[in-house]
Amino acid sequence: MKKKIEVVKTLLEALPYIKKFHNEKIVIKYGGSAQTSKELKEKFAQDIALLHTVGMKPIIVHGGGKAITKLLSDLGVETKFVDGQRVTTREVMRVAEMVLSGEINKEIVSLLNAYGTKAIGVSGKDGSFLEATPKDFKNFGFTGVIQNVNPQIIDNILDDGFVPVIAPIASGVKVGHIGFNINADLAASKIAVALNARKVLFLTDTVGVMDKNMRLINTLDIRKTEELKRDGTINGGMVPKVDACIEALRGGVKKAHIIDGRVEHSMLLEILTSSGIGTCLEL
Repeated sequence: MKKKIEVVKTLLEALPYIKKFHNEKIVIKYGGSAQTSKELKEKFAQDIALLHTVGMKPIIVHGGGKAITKLLSDLGVETKFVDGQRVTTREVMRVAEMVLSGEINKEIVSLLNAYGTKAIGVSGKDGSFLEATPKDFKNFGFTGVIQNVNPQIIDNILDDGFVPVIAPIASGVKVGHIGFNINADLAASKIAVALNARKVLFLTDTVGVMDKNMRLINTLDIRKTEELKRDGTINGGMVPKVDACIEALRGGVKKAHIIDGRVEHSMLLEILTSSGIGTCLEL
């Protein structure tokens, strides 16, 4: 009986958040270990199913860097990184699109469908959803920067009761252009702003933003985040993630969260509990 009462208490704790975020759009950047572990994949699918069932509108933007690197290696194609970002040659672009739009996107869609969530996979090329220009063609090739987001296609998918699963490949502005490989964190931020999302969550392989003593920082505002970047507390791969959070906040998203995707049901812990998990950034 005691166990059953605890279950009821958990449900009651979640109820105010279910009401608060009902019918709200929540963009989730899905990557890291959560995307490669079989068990975590299944937990992720369960979490999305629950959020969707209680009336929220999850929108998934996924990465796939490790899978791209592996296939490039299998094909004997050289891959280079500059400042942590992939140099996307024409050949790399073809492989990136195959992996992101063809393999990973459809795997996520199939998994969500298997857990009872109606999902549809798209890339940024579909319906001219994402349009981009080169980040720096000389140094990065077909690695792009999003210039325009057309939210209508995603709004239509949501209105029809489906969960959109988005591969971060963008169209070029010229007819017949092969397109651009887009950083998934930055894509999630741009998409969250364009869709007027309530929240954006970044699933990572860290517990969140850490201070100099390696303790978790639970909450940050933009001013404090910029200070921590300047003094080197926030460094390396965390910098583009907090930059994506800041861009989302400045674009009107109310809260951005960096959470540990290695923790089972981390999304539910963040969205449906009072204590939350990871680092929350807000204005």
